Amino acid sequence: MKSLILVAAGGAIGASLRYLLGAGVYRLTGGPTGFPVAIMMANVLGSIAMGFFVVWAAHRGLTHLSPFVMTGVLGGFTTFSAFSLETVTLFERGEIWQAGLYVALSVGLSVFGLMAGLWVARGVYL
Repeated sequence: MKSLILVAAGGAIGASLRYLLGAGVYRLTGGPTGFPVAIMMANVLGSIAMGFFVVWAAHRGLTHLSPFVMTGVLGGFTTFSAFSLETVTLFERGEIWQAGLYVALSVGLSVFGLMAGLWVARGVYL
């Protein structure tokens, strides 16, 4: 139960940070840019933070903070950081083919899943 509370608290922090990043980008650009700059920034920054945290926590003996930081804060900020970590882990293990397949399937199936959800929802509500 303690881990669940930590993940939830971290998720609230991460989601709030993503919102603030989006609001900041919106303010700096004067409105919608037509390109998801804030989301891309969140994905890249979250991936950098995930990579740093994995090594830092392991070297400091602080892996017990992973549920709060990795699943909570970074998961709330962006789920792309976890995707990036899994891809690099496969690559570092020498599982190049699996890493490529994971990327292709994750992106392809996620986009397809979104399209399927749109199709179903539009069939129900439109």
